Amino acid sequence: MRLVTTNLTYDDVKPKLKLLVDTMFKLVPAGVGCKGFVKVSKAEFDEVMTKGAKWCVEHGYGWKEDIERIEEYGMIKGANPEKVSDKARQRGMDQIGTLGSGNHYLEIQVVKERNIINKEIAKQFGIFPEQIVVMVHCGSRGFGHQIGTDYLKIFNQVMPKYGIQVLDRELACAPYQSKEGQDYYAAMACAANMAFANRQVILHRIREGFQKVFAKTPEEMEMHLIYDVAHNIAKKEEHKIDGKKKEVLVHRKGSTRSFPPGHEELAPLFQKTGQPVILGGSMETGSYLLVGTEQAMEETFGSTAHGSGRTMSRTKAKHAVRGEKLQQEMEKRGIYVRAVSMSGLAEEAGFAYKNISEVVEAIDKAGLSKPVVGLKPIGNVKG
Repeated sequence: MRLVTTNLTYDDVKPKLKLLVDTMFKLVPAGVGCKGFVKVSKAEFDEVMTKGAKWCVEHGYGWKEDIERIEEYGMIKGANPEKVSDKARQRGMDQIGTLGSGNHYLEIQVVKERNIINKEIAKQFGIFPEQIVVMVHCGSRGFGHQIGTDYLKIFNQVMPKYGIQVLDRELACAPYQSKEGQDYYAAMACAANMAFANRQVILHRIREGFQKVFAKTPEEMEMHLIYDVAHNIAKKEEHKIDGKKKEVLVHRKGSTRSFPPGHEELAPLFQKTGQPVILGGSMETGSYLLVGTEQAMEETFGSTAHGSGRTMSRTKAKHAVRGEKLQQEMEKRGIYVRAVSMSGLAEEAGFAYKNISEVVEAIDKAGLSKPVVGLKPIGNVKG
């Protein structure tokens, strides 16, 4: 998840909203198997796998300040391209700067004054009423999926050797310290770094798109990254267990990091506020920006929810509404959507997701993260 601010207001953007969304639809390829404009050699893709977002900034796809606003500064350590299959490489090399499909999106959002919950932190993040912001949700595309597929096969083969049995082959695993476990961690870090790079290039394209539409530079429009945070990742971290600090492997699946103010891994920018947490809702109801808490460190290894979660399957949602009808209804309510697939759009209908405000209220009551601001969609690009 990635969130970007601007100094534009709803009144600035409303007359050009369709042009803006259409421009994003052209600049950021979406859908299954789509390809990006960044062309890399095998050696350069090795660098992407190890350097992540840093590679992008070094090659002109971003600003230096972006790096400190990304989890792990945009680069997970321990990545080893040698542990990635040729098939995964082939799937990933031409997908940098692409959105993909499913629940991935690029969304133009507006900040309504009534939705600013913590005014002090919102101000520190540069958020103000009627402001336009941009949110992106996407990952490592087919590259990460192939790495997962490759290692599921390997783990299924070696589990008997380690005396491991699972009820579902999708839960295949290996001990972390085993050769297979270490190989997978090194390959997974490559996928995480490619995901950071992918979102970094998308940010670069967003800035280009806004410049085209509004004839101002991204700097003039103050298009600053608030944060980029991963979900669906395993990471080595230090946590207190029984009063002692230990290095552990934290698996965040369907969850996201939520580090508190003062945490040593956060950039100076977030030492007072805590880590920004981006929680996606649905394309009809909106999303939230929150911050991490000390309670999350104590109770959930510094983790919180990553999104509102589905209430029904994709198949059920497709049977409940047609994509074309949903697109028309959303436009009547002031949300302009461009989608590669109408059936894919139907899968993402607002009613297929839990009430985002209720989810945020539960997280807040549990003390796992503090809400800062709710963000309402006005434009959306879907795969």
